[in-house]
Amino acid sequence: MGTASNMSKHVLIVGGGYVGMYTALQLRRKMRRQLRSGELSITLVDPQSYMTYQPFLPEAAAGNLEPRHVVVSLRRVLPGVKILNGRVTQVDHAKGQATVQVVESGDAEPKETRTVSYDLLVFCPGSISRTLPIPGLAENGIGFKTVAEAIFLRNHVLRQLDIAASTTNQEARRQALTFVFVGGGYAGVEALAELEDMARDACEYYPDLEASEMRWVLVEASDRILPEVGVDMGQWTVEALRGRGIDVRLKTMLKSAEDRDIVLSDGEEFPAGTLVWTAGVKPNPLVKKTDLPLDDKDRVKATAELTVQGLGNAFTAGDIAAVPDLTKPGEFCAPNAQHAVRQAKVLGGNVVAALRGQELKAYKHAYAGSVASLGLHKGVAQIYGVKLRGIVAWFMHRTYHLSRLPTLNRKARVTADWTLALFFKREVVSLGTLQRPREEFEQATKRY
Repeated sequence: MGTASNMSKHVLIVGGGYVGMYTALQLRRKMRRQLRSGELSITLVDPQSYMTYQPFLPEAAAGNLEPRHVVVSLRRVLPGVKILNGRVTQVDHAKGQATVQVVESGDAEPKETRTVSYDLLVFCPGSISRTLPIPGLAENGIGFKTVAEAIFLRNHVLRQLDIAASTTNQEARRQALTFVFVGGGYAGVEALAELEDMARDACEYYPDLEASEMRWVLVEASDRILPEVGVDMGQWTVEALRGRGIDVRLKTMLKSAEDRDIVLSDGEEFPAGTLVWTAGVKPNPLVKKTDLPLDDKDRVKATAELTVQGLGNAFTAGDIAAVPDLTKPGEFCAPNAQHAVRQAKVLGGNVVAALRGQELKAYKHAYAGSVASLGLHKGVAQIYGVKLRGIVAWFMHRTYHLSRLPTLNRKARVTADWTLALFFKREVVSLGTLQRPREEFEQATKRY
């Protein structure tokens, strides 16, 4: 296996999220000659062939953005990079090898596995939802980390309105019109606020429904939401949501969700047709199938230069990495999109520097602030200590994330979506059958 000071022949990138994709982009741009000559090869492994820009998932779920416009095709933007669609199941860094289970083809058994050898590793598989052993959660809940979940939730919420408008059973109507979100961080608050805004607009087309009949509940175990924007703005957000009729429950936990019957720690019990779990994330379980050093939170130990601690030919960043926060000695960078985006740039440059035998740069980013969308023309932000709210904060949210969205192609398409939304109302059609594409055909075959 090569060392960081020599020209490595093969770079393996585990994970096709923002960090993985941006690292591959940097390598392509800065080492074109080596790639063309065959001195360098790059393999990127991910189950999906696209990168999802997660901060825009709430807008995609609400119909403000076309879902395909918040994802970037890895094969399109990374020509010359081998994209291997599969899941890395083990990394033996001492041997410079990773085991990959190739993405399934039908019900083929056994699953195809491949061993990929490498000289330099970029380990950034990302995070997964952090769940708890709550009765009924696995059967009735859904997360909010992927574009598939965003599309499903949009169709599901609109389908619940269809059910409520069509049924004569009042209990079924109340259940369909009750939406519960667990977790008061960015994902939970933005997803709830955007979907509630969409559903309220959609009620215009349901003569038998009143927006006031809907019940939206946000459950948060701590005493505040959106801790990133500060105590004052977090409290303002609570009051703003409550002003829209949203039931915000602080210091409250979900105890059970069996049979779609929601039981909260404050003793209240009620039926709900929708349960969304956004109560934090945890490192990808793959970290435990490697010989990389981990901390007590199962994060990969990293240096300020984004190398894996004690290893010169392994790099890491993003949600799964314990990266020292040089602006706060003794602390680590929070696992959020702001750090991931900025770490990706430094990581890409450092991988190039390592391949060239040059000095690596340390990652240091002073906290600039946070922005959050609370629905169309609504938002909250704190930037360099300046507190913003309403349409100004909403505009800042869109502007910031548009600037961070990869590729000019996607920036243009997202801008076009927003421009069209100025003149036309958003679509309120439920395409729930997308989740069951063979249902109609199966029904047809049963008629004979």
